[in-house]
Parts: sequence; structure tokens; C-alpha cells
Amino acid sequence: MVQQIFRRTEIKYLLSEDEVKSLLWLIEPYLEKDRYFKSTNCSIYFDDENRYLAIHSLEKPLYKEKVRIRSYGVPKLSDTVFLEIKKKYKGIGSKRRIPIKLSDFYKFLKTGKLDSNSEVIEKELGSCFKRYNLKPTMFLAYDRTSYCDKDDPTFRITFDRNIRSRNNDLHLENGDHGKKHFKNGEVVMEVKALDRYPFYFVRALSKLKIYPASFSKYGRVTEKILNNKKENLYV
Repeated sequence: MVQQIFRRTEIKYLLSEDEVKSLLWLIEPYLEKDRYFKSTNCSIYFDDENRYLAIHSLEKPLYKEKVRIRSYGVPKLSDTVFLEIKKKYKGIGSKRRIPIKLSDFYKFLKTGKLDSNSEVIEKELGSCFKRYNLKPTMFLAYDRTSYCDKDDPTFRITFDRNIRSRNNDLHLENGDHGKKHFKNGEVVMEVKALDRYPFYFVRALSKLKIYPASFSKYGRVTEKILNNKKENLYV
């Protein structure tokens, strides 16, 4: 059965490739490769015409939310994708999602009606689309490797590379190409946990002097786009 509701803390770190290698050398004995160890995550994010959700997120509020549709790899219209709403309140994140065929998702954009097995999530997503008058605003993709703790699979560590985006051609089935970001080779590490970090991981972070970086990939890319627009006004 596909998991539809997630609740956990998600902390991000921005690392160099050398830091990733050093960290994995210390913690790999305690980890195993996730079921989907290597994947290309493709998402289309939804916002209003003024990008309210993205800009609000950049202000680091107590509460924020975002809506996206996600696929693992480039899907066909007949493939299953995931329509998701993510919320965060005081650092605790929750994610609700509905598996749906990509072709049915396009029908939902036209009709506002979903046919799923989760009425509660369906209503929540439908309400969010209406409240903000959401439209597709950005495609974002990255190549991910995933690990989990051998003894506690709820503790997960992911490494995202080759982050790229596009603001046109906003269709998942049209490929994972886009403008590349984090051009210095940075790797985004996300740590997902239901409880506290295991001691071996805390010890490794301390030894390597690795500290959290408060941002979202979608928010960081949006910030770059908005900054570029401002700079172009004075060219």
C-alpha cells in the first residue's frame, strides 16, 4: 500500500562532495540503501500569479505550505504520479499525497475534481487550489541517493545533486531538463526523522563541523529567479 501521510522533521544541510564522502565514511556502517536508492525526482510546483506561497516561505514563518505534483523519473501519461500538499509548523513537517495517473491529474486541472481513495486529502488539496487560485509555476528536478538507518527505517538521509529547473514547458512527461543551480557542486542533504537523531550521526556531524542550512530547494531557486529579475531592471 502506498503511504499517503507523512509526519516528521526535515532538516537540510548544504555540503561539498568532499564533505559527503567524509560523512558517509563515518556513518555508512549504520546505514543501508533505501528501497529506492537512486532516483530522479521531478516536481511541478503550484502557486498564484505573484508566487505568494514561495515568497511567504522565504520569510520563514511559523506556518507554511506548498503544493506540487511529483514523479520518480520522467512519466508517461498512463503512469502514476503523486499530488502532494506539504505543510510545516514550528519545524515539524507533514505531507499528504494522492497517487493519481498523470492523465487524470490533467483532467483535475480542468474540472477541479479528483477521483481518489482518500476523501480527506482530496478535499484538502481541492480547497488549497481554490483558495490560492493555484497554477503551475515551476518544474524542479534533481538526482537523489537515499539511505535509512539499519535499525530504524524512519530515520532517512538523502543527497540531492544536479538541481535544475524551468519556468516553461511545465509538463512532467516532457523530460527532466532545466537550468542548473548550485553550480559549485553543492549537495543538498536532507535528514528526515520522527524522533531525535541517532548518536552516531550527531557525533559525525560534530566531528566534521556540519551545520543545518535553513532553506528549501524550491524557495532557493525562486529567490534566485526573483533576484535576477531585480538585477535586470537596472541593466
